[in-house]
Amino acid sequence: MSQTTVNAIIASVLDSCIKVHAELGPGLYESVYEEVLIHELTKRAFVVKRQVPIPVVYDYIKFGIGFRLDLLVNDRVVVEIKSVEAVAPIHFKQLHAYLKLAGFRDGVLVNFNANLLKDGFYRRFNNHSRKLV
Repeated sequence: MSQTTVNAIIASVLDSCIKVHAELGPGLYESVYEEVLIHELTKRAFVVKRQVPIPVVYDYIKFGIGFRLDLLVNDRVVVEIKSVEAVAPIHFKQLHAYLKLAGFRDGVLVNFNANLLKDGFYRRFNNHSRKLV
């Protein structure tokens, strides 16, 4: 899949997050934003997988104590959803670990508790994080 396609997916994820945030506002549980965001992305014809399990492989052994991706869009972009007072460095480390363990390159971290969604949307790629907007 081309980087242009990935950029288009991420742009649609951002637009969907803005729409959800504008309608619901900050302060709800992550599970609420997750459910509504899945609905919004599905309306836009994306394939969205929820709570995708990621096993941990160590010493060639697959351990079932892995993690779960909040959302995986079109089998390409990982979406990690938060609803916290402030995004902390651990949240970026968490997304990085999920991308590494699952073998994905592109992910976004979304904090729906931000007053303006654009202040809570971050993209991670090539081991770098940056605010997208």
